[in-house]
Amino acid sequence: MWVENLDGDTENLNGVFTIDWGGGNFVTFKLIEVITDKKIIWLVTDSNLNWLNDKKEWTYTRMSFEIASINGKTQIHFTHIGLVPEAECYDMCAKDRDQYIKGSLYKLITEGAGQPQIKK
Repeated sequence: MWVENLDGDTENLNGVFTIDWGGGNFVTFKLIEVITDKKIIWLVTDSNLNWLNDKKEWTYTRMSFEIASINGKTQIHFTHIGLVPEAECYDMCAKDRDQYIKGSLYKLITEGAGQPQIKK
């Protein structure tokens, strides 16, 4: 596991899952594109992020994971489509995003176990 408090279908096209950070903070995703070993896109169908002025800022954004094999190594290119530099969370969320993507997901892939709890 590379993120905690996840409930739902994270593997199948049109699967829906929610990550709940507690305190009313959550994000619900729908898998809108799944190409095995190549690409996954999540659509944010609902969100409530209490630390933001626009608590729904992520809603209707997309998260894209493009996967490639380069020189025998796996490369993942992550893009949060719709979260633009003008958005409040753009810079603020970078540390947590890096912890999940570059930290926990990387450890899950390379070591078999992620670090799903964000350390602040």
